[in-house]
Amino acid sequence: MKRLVLIGGGHSHVEVLRAFGRRADPNIELILVSPDRYTPYSGMLPGWIAGHYAFADCHIDLDRLARFAGARFMLSRVVGVTYGKRELRLDDGGVIGYDACSIDIGSTPPVNAIEGARTHAVPVKPVGAFIDALEATATEARKGRSIRIALIGAGAAGVEVLLAVQYRLQHAAPAANISYSLVSASTSILPGHPQRTREIFLRMLRERHIALANDCMVRSIDGHIIRAADGKVVEADFCIVATGAAAASWPTASGIATDPQGFIKIHETLQTESDPVLFAAGDIASIPKRPYPKSGVYAVRQGPILAANLCNILTNQPLARYSPQREALALISTGNRYAVASRGPLTLAGRWVWAWKDHIDWRFMNKYNRVPVP
Repeated sequence: MKRLVLIGGGHSHVEVLRAFGRRADPNIELILVSPDRYTPYSGMLPGWIAGHYAFADCHIDLDRLARFAGARFMLSRVVGVTYGKRELRLDDGGVIGYDACSIDIGSTPPVNAIEGARTHAVPVKPVGAFIDALEATATEARKGRSIRIALIGAGAAGVEVLLAVQYRLQHAAPAANISYSLVSASTSILPGHPQRTREIFLRMLRERHIALANDCMVRSIDGHIIRAADGKVVEADFCIVATGAAAASWPTASGIATDPQGFIKIHETLQTESDPVLFAAGDIASIPKRPYPKSGVYAVRQGPILAANLCNILTNQPLARYSPQREALALISTGNRYAVASRGPLTLAGRWVWAWKDHIDWRFMNKYNRVPVP
């Protein structure tokens, strides 16, 4: 009997669990370790923030999926790996041995890169804590207090989240006096997207009276003051951080080979550079020779290959290779039931795009939440 341990319930690992549920190997003991029973699906989180989805709509029940896979689910947090001994250390002091292991723990906004952000701002992830903070802000707004909201980060996630926040608060506190600002470190918004896509969202920002602060590389947040490197100032009562991705610190602290940003270096087989039986996928992983964006789209594509390779490494079979796609389709919602599709030079927009996105998202969720369990 070989033991396979999955650390985290990310988009790649839920596919590994589904694959085991469809065709389990009786010679492999499967364990999932996660600090949370429910794992969010990133594609539906802006819709949850806006109020279009309930919690259950956009979260996968890892306990149920683990039972379908014949896996043991441990509600715990891994704090380190001793890969020489092939052991995992848990936050309660426990130790788990493994024959093969995979890490898929995602990423978080790099709040530590901004002085004062951990004290005076709220990162978008974990999204449950973010929505709790947003609801507290809505309560203050309903009491008649004027609220200034600023979001730092003008990539697709930042733009999408701020529009979703505005939509939610317009319905939660329709009479409130709330102003909005989007803070961008670059000269515009949505870097890497076509000009047509940027134009659509710039028009939306104007129409929805959202102020845009360009060329604003934020260095510090002190109380209600957001300060940029060049001296620019943006005032905010509720500051949101959605600026890219930061890695957990424990992989580097464990001696696992990581890139300068702390993401685990892997080969195209999804094996880490440190140990052939230690794998990584999703946002926490990085292929140095073939970089790809930190996006759920890539984690989803890695899932089937990871599932096959984890079985193959334990049965001495050849491993498949993952090749990141050159371009990915981005479906960016706009708060209301409207969305913009962006891929390469192509841009499409409309309510039908939101309906298309909604269909794709529900199809994804149903694969993992509608599984038969004993």
